[in-house]
Amino acid sequence: MRTAPTCPRCRGPLVPPSAWSSAWTCLVHGEVAPLQPPMRPCPEALEVLRSRARVPVWVAWPLPAGWLVTGFAEVGDDRSGAVAVAVALSGPSPIGGPADLVLVAEEPGVGLGASYAGLKGPDPGHGFGVTAPNAKVEIDGHPVSMWALGTEKTAAYAGEALANWLWAVLWPESAGVLMVEQLALRDLREAPLDLPYGAACPRLA
Repeated sequence: MRTAPTCPRCRGPLVPPSAWSSAWTCLVHGEVAPLQPPMRPCPEALEVLRSRARVPVWVAWPLPAGWLVTGFAEVGDDRSGAVAVAVALSGPSPIGGPADLVLVAEEPGVGLGASYAGLKGPDPGHGFGVTAPNAKVEIDGHPVSMWALGTEKTAAYAGEALANWLWAVLWPESAGVLMVEQLALRDLREAPLDLPYGAACPRLA
């Protein structure tokens, strides 16, 4: 039996569309796009995601040494397509021990990236982007500014790319040093790559 979609902001249950409403509804956050169950880290899941995504499917490429692709998640349904996409990567932290990185692209107001970061609102929040950026990533040879967010237990960064929010959320917090390396990101919708896959990342659940 397929697991039911949940709220992308709180992971709570949703009231599905009905004859009276075409929307998915969270009892806490009202009408939301549904977060689907995580997808297995495999080429077949990626192909499904690429066909549905309305936002970039970001991956760090080349991957940091020893890192693997460990899962995908999407927010949306057959009617909307994927309005938010998460790609999980896992590998050794630069300062030792295992680490996870989730890259999220989403339309404004969805709230998936903020939920991984542990923020209450759907977007980065008041005061975002008013200071000098704390890190940068590279997309198509151009630097994209990222700002660190005040979170607990994670290192979370947010920016804007291709008119969508871009989030990078890392566990544990100390793994945030990975962002110093100015990762290069590729959109898997445009560039199908021969990705190495690992065991499913529990952070997507």
